[in-house]
Amino acid sequence: MSAIPRLDIVDVVRGIAIAGVVLFHLVWDLDYLGVAPAGIASYPLWLLFGRTLAGTFMGLVGVSLVLASANGFRWPAFLRRLAVLAAAALAITLVTRAAFPGTFVYYGILHAIAVASLVGALALRLPTAAIALLGLVAYALGFVWTSSAFDSRWLAWTGFAVAPPPSNDFVPVFPWIGLTLLGMAAARLALARGWAHRAPPMDGRAAQWLAWLGRHSLVIYLVHQPVLLGVLIPLVGMIR
Repeated sequence: MSAIPRLDIVDVVRGIAIAGVVLFHLVWDLDYLGVAPAGIASYPLWLLFGRTLAGTFMGLVGVSLVLASANGFRWPAFLRRLAVLAAAALAITLVTRAAFPGTFVYYGILHAIAVASLVGALALRLPTAAIALLGLVAYALGFVWTSSAFDSRWLAWTGFAVAPPPSNDFVPVFPWIGLTLLGMAAARLALARGWAHRAPPMDGRAAQWLAWLGRHSLVIYLVHQPVLLGVLIPLVGMIR
């Protein structure tokens, strides 16, 4: 198999997604501070927008795993990246536990990405059809089976809870890990058909900017809320 170059299109899609996350949280912050239409952050279409962003990130986890392993999987680099993700997820839990004790993030998007990355890495040796089937089953399972036995925070992260404890960000294993596995299968198909080598170049200024956002999405995710709130809270105080 010939070498797979870094695909700017993947970074661009990730950049669009992280830009969407910043916008999503900006609206959430304005709602929280009482300077947006009441309840706007809970509008069904707005929540669907947020779920779409989460799904995009979960799918890209699978795509990135396959691209990174196309010429040999590097476990040391993967484990370092996984450790960074796990540390970042723990930091989000601790910070939100202090700031929002009733709705802290006990299993959010970073937790989900870390777990999906590990599961996906372990599934890399499976045939593409098996990965796709597992993805479909995992995605469906999150919708078709629940039990109140999983309603505590210690178990709700599985996705099987009937009434999971509230959280400002909740991306349980099922169904979301199904999108990672399906992303892996889709990337395998793209490589097998040579689509990766025919990906259009991202030469425009906007595309390059989005690709930069995508390559730095973890840092942006970690710092954007403190920055937004650090700017908005004084501004709202001045207005009031």
